Amino acid sequence: MSETNQHKFIPCSRAEMTERGWDELDVLFITGDAYIDHPAFGTSLLARLLEDEGLRVGILAQPDWRDPEAFKIMGRPRLFAAISAGAMDSMVNHYTASKKVRNDDAYTPGGQSGARPNRAVIAYTAAVKGAFKGLPTVIGGIEASLRRLAHYDYWDNKVRRSVLVDSKADLLLFGMAESALTTLARRLLAGELIDTITDLRGTAYIAKDGPDGAVELPSYEEVNGSTDAYNKAFKLAAEEKNPFSGKALLQLHGARLVVVNPPAMPLDEEQLDRIYALPFSKQPHPSYREAIPAYAQIKFSITSHRGCCGGCAFCAITHHQGKTIQSRSEQSVRDELDRLSRHPEFRGTVTDVGGPTANMYGMRCSNPQAQAACRRESCLYPQICKHLDTRDDRAVDLLRKLRKHPAVKHLFVASGIRFDLLNRQPDYFADLIKHHVGGLLKVAPESSSPKVTKVMRKPGPQVFEKFLQKFREQSQKLGKKQSIIPYFISSHPGCTLNDMIDVALFLKEHNLRVEQVQEFTPTPGSLATCIYHTGRDPFSGEVVHVPLNANERRQQKALLLCHLPVNRKDVLAALRQCGREELIGRLTSNQDRGTDKAVKPVRQKARRPRRK
Repeated sequence: MSETNQHKFIPCSRAEMTERGWDELDVLFITGDAYIDHPAFGTSLLARLLEDEGLRVGILAQPDWRDPEAFKIMGRPRLFAAISAGAMDSMVNHYTASKKVRNDDAYTPGGQSGARPNRAVIAYTAAVKGAFKGLPTVIGGIEASLRRLAHYDYWDNKVRRSVLVDSKADLLLFGMAESALTTLARRLLAGELIDTITDLRGTAYIAKDGPDGAVELPSYEEVNGSTDAYNKAFKLAAEEKNPFSGKALLQLHGARLVVVNPPAMPLDEEQLDRIYALPFSKQPHPSYREAIPAYAQIKFSITSHRGCCGGCAFCAITHHQGKTIQSRSEQSVRDELDRLSRHPEFRGTVTDVGGPTANMYGMRCSNPQAQAACRRESCLYPQICKHLDTRDDRAVDLLRKLRKHPAVKHLFVASGIRFDLLNRQPDYFADLIKHHVGGLLKVAPESSSPKVTKVMRKPGPQVFEKFLQKFREQSQKLGKKQSIIPYFISSHPGCTLNDMIDVALFLKEHNLRVEQVQEFTPTPGSLATCIYHTGRDPFSGEVVHVPLNANERRQQKALLLCHLPVNRKDVLAALRQCGREELIGRLTSNQDRGTDKAVKPVRQKARRPRRK
């Protein structure tokens, strides 16, 4: 690495350690992603944070898990190895919803697949233990976070044990992990042993006994043998997710007790600002010779906040980032834009300013007492909580100041939008349509069936219709040719073939074409996955239809894409099966009514986790 790049990147080799005058690391990070020095990647963010704490850290990106020597290139770290599968669960990364192997990986140079193992947290931890006997291992990231308890695994089609048990790691960090990781490092530096550090929020560990007052869940053996026990465990765990009042959880796995401490407290503005002020280069490590698709999606984006209070049944964001909206200061975001404007490839276009849900910046609970005791899964469903401050003044001020930056020519909002909030955010809505839509706006109604949106914990079709009408009217007044990119899910629990026919009719009626269909994939930790596995809503006990048959799943997807000739056969089969042949002409015609032109396909292999 050149002298000018000496501290531009975290060391990834012995030579880069030597350039810093290091003969030993304090912490070795291992990740299933390529190393891009950007705060959108958890490993990079946490490594920069520990570096700022004065620790010597290195990153092993996508090491060969089959070769013990690959883990030794920077030597044995003094404190611990921090292990993550990367920005995605490795099984989601490797397989489609139909369990077919994906041919690419957006987080790997050249988009090549096969650079990380299945169940990467388990494989990497085993490799580290083989390379460094007795070295403490700490697992984290979304794969470990959402698998911290016994969980249904779609790819094995069975209930698996906590990943803490299967990996044999010393400690599991769940959620965003900044507070837990920095505190852990300080205490280990002070001489504490890792097996005595059992009181950190946002961590899980294996013990003989749990803390007083903890909530005991049905054991792994019980949830593995009974869907009723599985639902009970899910419900009990969900009731303790509030970081202000949640209790520790206990779950036996045979003779071993998994203890999950309460979630970490949300970061305040000052803490968040500190993280995003760290010296990220916002570039891939210079050793890479091929482009990394994920980098192209985020290199000129800015994260303004984290967390999502939507609580959608199928989404993992709330389980990982929490439902408390944590917003950066305007100055912090402006400072990042100043740095971004000096990026060697920046040409004046900021591709996104947002978070899991773009229009939640600045939102908060207005009643601290209610927040401390709250057990709601969602602040928006079944109705918007009276304590939720949905004012748009902070978000509007932020965008107005950013687009006045002298280096900015275009500033877009590409993160997902919660359209059910926009009637409370008129100024944000007006500015969004006028200044920040690059021709296409992403929204996610997910379904137009009231029965299905109820299972999804999403607003019904009337809210979406009002938004769609207003969006089109405002765009027309401004003389802008702008369209909606609507995201819909096929085969979600609660959705029958008849429901999906009604959704297809809704799309036709409103002149919408869905080009990106997400076939429901049961990912660990979500409410929808619990329902998929058990066939019941764990909170109401209501029986829910689950599309399990491969033909039904294929036909549901075909109905959403009924405008494509390749899907005609499946659309006809679905209509005949449901006795609705009179709709054949309407759903197999490519002639759409209305004023909007069909949206062309937009291929996106990687993007900021969207709010669904």
